Amino acid sequence: MSIALAPALGAVASARRRPPRTWLKPLLLVSPLALVLLAFVVVPIAFVLAVSFFRYDNFAVIPGFTLENYASVLSAHLTLSLYMTMLKLAALTWMFTLVIGFCVAWFLVFHVRNRLVAIGLFLLCTVPFWTSNVIRMISWLPLLGKQGVINQALMALGLIHNPLHILLYSDVSVVVSYVHLFTIFMIVPLFNAMSRIDRALFEASWDAGAGRLQTFFLVVLPLTKSGIVLGSIFVVTLVMGDFYVVKVMSGGSEASVVSAMYDDISTLLFPHAAASAVILIVVLVAMVASILRLVDVRRELVSGR
Repeated sequence: MSIALAPALGAVASARRRPPRTWLKPLLLVSPLALVLLAFVVVPIAFVLAVSFFRYDNFAVIPGFTLENYASVLSAHLTLSLYMTMLKLAALTWMFTLVIGFCVAWFLVFHVRNRLVAIGLFLLCTVPFWTSNVIRMISWLPLLGKQGVINQALMALGLIHNPLHILLYSDVSVVVSYVHLFTIFMIVPLFNAMSRIDRALFEASWDAGAGRLQTFFLVVLPLTKSGIVLGSIFVVTLVMGDFYVVKVMSGGSEASVVSAMYDDISTLLFPHAAASAVILIVVLVAMVASILRLVDVRRELVSGR
């Protein structure tokens, strides 16, 4: 018995003598990404956080610790107004991008039988995004203006007698531009989520007596929750972090939180702008955390492989 156990005991003893190296390989694999995140995410945010507590006097930044910047930002009525405006625009943009993105992804995945053609059409959706966001945004000006294509077409059809002023330099033009710019960020995760749905689930649902509408709510929506959540995070954060679209397409009638930061930076009020940036980051993190509570994205993605 002891002779039979001798090789096993020797292998265990030699394994104990060798230093464990299993942790080294994963560390080396993740270190490049960790260094990039540290240099381009953690350090800048830490610097902004530190500056947000500095004082400023006559456009001079004075290192120190004060909460005056946060008190000034949070007590200003303009701050609440800007956040309410951006939340309204983000909600409208999210709603339209979700409907359009869901329809486009549904068509590409379930109505285009050839997989290669579906991928080609999906790549075709990205062609407009090869150009600058500014160019695509400005392209709406001749369409939505008082003498634009849409007003001229409506007047030619006799549907209106005077140009519609609401189309341009209003919330309508801002939302239209946002939807044009950010719909692709909703299509991509929805397309990916729908592509992983097994078609046999539809037949099983129909065999169980469920109609098409019940199948949609009981099968499709639960299996595309991860795509909806990821697309919502992309769209909401992009809208909340924008300032150029709302400034140009609203004609200056609306402003954003980031545009207020830009004005502070233009007047060298860096601590005040840094405090606004920190508050915006906290708000966005809270919004993303609230969205992620609706579904465990990691589990959805792993289970869908």
